[in-house]
Amino acid sequence: MPQHRILKTHKTSAMSPLEIDVARLIQADIPLTGRPFRRIAQTAGMTEEEVLSIARGLKARGMIRKFAAIVRHQKVGYTHNVMVLWAVAPGRAEKGGRALSRFAEITHCYERTPPYAGRYNLFTMIHFRNEQSEARLREMAAAAGIDDFKVLRSLEEFKKNSMEYF
Repeated sequence: MPQHRILKTHKTSAMSPLEIDVARLIQADIPLTGRPFRRIAQTAGMTEEEVLSIARGLKARGMIRKFAAIVRHQKVGYTHNVMVLWAVAPGRAEKGGRALSRFAEITHCYERTPPYAGRYNLFTMIHFRNEQSEARLREMAAAAGIDDFKVLRSLEEFKKNSMEYF
């Protein structure tokens, strides 16, 4: 097993070398087998239960938020993607963000400071199956009570991968 320095974070005092090893393996693609954590455990020189126990512990301590599949949205038909910059009145970003977050097409919603161009302070990433997105964008704007927004359309995807922390 490789030696690692112990990482300290604001949520916990440290990650052990074994936790780092497990985190490194589970941040990558999970093997498509009936017992993926058994395969990961074999790679790490551990038992399946040890890997699962460490993963549960990291989740309980807030170091892992969730395990989830990453869908390649373009391959499943969401071919029209836009980033929308919304100009939300001061003090209303949380309310506007919550309203926008209710739409299934929106996968990311962030408040940005300082505001872009002095006024666009809420950013969303939205995925559509077709180019008929204008009416839906107007519906989103009305639901959030925002009438000033800028649409940036994705023309080409140059990179898409998950962050690797270890």
